[in-house]
Amino acid sequence: MQRALPALLPVLGVLLTAAPAWAEETPKIDSGDTAWMLTSTALVLLMTIPGLALFYAGMVRKKNVLATMMQSFAITCLV
Repeated sequence: MQRALPALLPVLGVLLTAAPAWAEETPKIDSGDTAWMLTSTALVLLMTIPGLALFYAGMVRKKNVLATMMQSFAITCLV
């Protein structure tokens, strides 16, 4: 018990300081924030697909570049 008390004090401190956060109301969903998240996700996806295709195409021989790029696009469509 003597050794357990110093180990439990930080845990107790964290639990007591987090208690006011549990009482907060959930924030209202803002349509502007949601639209921006969807737009930024689409922009990142449009930026990543060609970059990934070019990266993997640079790792293969010249005759396999097109097939490797198509595989990158196909995998992106599956995901």
